[in-house]
Amino acid sequence: MIRIVTCARLAALQQDAEGARERAREIQGAADRAYAGHLRTVYDLTADAEAAESAAEADRADAEIVREILERTETQLANALATVTEQGARIDALSGDLDAMAEAVVLLHYGKLHSVHPDRPAAERHAASFGVGPGGWSPAGTRPVEESAWLISSLSKWAVADGGDAA
Repeated sequence: MIRIVTCARLAALQQDAEGARERAREIQGAADRAYAGHLRTVYDLTADAEAAESAAEADRADAEIVREILERTETQLANALATVTEQGARIDALSGDLDAMAEAVVLLHYGKLHSVHPDRPAAERHAASFGVGPGGWSPAGTRPVEESAWLISSLSKWAVADGGDAA
């Protein structure tokens, strides 16, 4: 088929083609701008992801340091608790010794320490083994200790009087 095209028709077709090219250029420009925006977004998101990964790595390093400090602190706490338990046991033992020594007495012979006893009857029995009878005792304070042949005194009073810590 042969078609005859007039000049007016050819001019109209050229004008339509030019409009289509112009429209294609506009669409291509919009596509280019959209693509550039997409690339900027990709670059921005990539930079944000890298920054977040760096921050996460720094946080992991900090967490490891804190974990090590916590482990050392837990070890120190366990050692301190063991020490406290040990000291508590020592205090209990010393308290028991102190309770036992609350009634302890010393047997003095002319003011010098002769022996230590858990209570007064034990000291009297020991002194009796040296021939000191019930009348051989001088009450404390009636005369100087050095002049009394045999004297029983509380251990705590004698220790303070003989240079112990009076405070």
